[in-house]
Amino acid sequence: MRTIDDTLLYLRESLSNYEGNEWSQSIHQKLQNKDYQSEEEFVEDLDDREMQYLNKILEREIGYAENVQDDLRVEQLREVYELIF
Repeated sequence: MRTIDDTLLYLRESLSNYEGNEWSQSIHQKLQNKDYQSEEEFVEDLDDREMQYLNKILEREIGYAENVQDDLRVEQLREVYELIF
């Protein structure tokens, strides 16, 4: 049975807002097709371009979550954001 880290579920949901972008599609496919046990494992599987793209998206998505005071979303997305660096 496939399990996915809650943090990665939040990330996948955020990426769905950018479906028209090829980098977003590439990252979303990885999340959908691979069985990551943690956000660390996921980040290790990203290439440099995907990381750069994800960095920009996460900044935007974290800012949005802060504006709507969705503290859980902020926390979950920050976990991935911090691992990129």
